[in-house]
Amino acid sequence: MSPTLVKCPTCKRTIDWSASEFRPFCSDRCRLIDLGAWLSEKHAIPGDAPPDGEEPAADESESAQR
Repeated sequence: MSPTLVKCPTCKRTIDWSASEFRPFCSDRCRLIDLGAWLSEKHAIPGDAPPDGEEPAADESESAQR
């Protein structure tokens, strides 16, 4: 059976999915570049912004710990 080839989401290099230690990335460097983009908010999941002056709703588990 032929290996499943995928492209690294960061550098677009073709990699063998089953042989990559850093799936879906080709290397730890590409994984960290992607993580940095999420942390600096270059990547975001679209959604409605909270109205002005309101905080996003806290998770129930967080409020139970207080």
